[in-house]
Amino acid sequence: MKIGEKIRRLRLQYGLTQKELGDRCELSKGFISQLENDVTSPSIATLVDILTCLGTDLKTFFDDDNEQKISFGLSDYSVSQNEELKHEIAWLVPNAQKNSMEPIRLTLEPGGSTAPDSPHEGEEFGYVISGQILLHIGSKTCRVRKGESFYFTASAVHSLENTGKTRAIVLWISSPPSF
Repeated sequence: MKIGEKIRRLRLQYGLTQKELGDRCELSKGFISQLENDVTSPSIATLVDILTCLGTDLKTFFDDDNEQKISFGLSDYSVSQNEELKHEIAWLVPNAQKNSMEPIRLTLEPGGSTAPDSPHEGEEFGYVISGQILLHIGSKTCRVRKGESFYFTASAVHSLENTGKTRAIVLWISSPPSF
């Protein structure tokens, strides 16, 4: 987080010049300029004064919810390949383990599978983007084809398998995260 950039946004939001903010906080326009350009850092006491003049407080200012990234692309994905099981997992949201759900893109080559996942709290949802898979839940098995989805509570051992002749791609979402 760039403190200076965030202070500049707040100052502009209130329609204040650097001089006006400096006057309100008993600071110089030059100090406000250096602060906004990340040339200098304020003491905690000075930062509290500035934030008070901008109508906020430390907790709100440093709350990352307002700056949470909401759109992700290929450069954000983390990818893991398993040659033995013939699959690739792409985590679509960085650090999703701290969220309440974790979306992945699972690519299963022909003959590929996931390792059996032990029973755990939560739910699993998947949508087959291409190909087809076998979904194993406990002693049950069902085929899920392109354009179809699955949903189950994760109360039994479960895994996916590609017994077809073409690659299968699945959007798989676990809640809470388990991958």
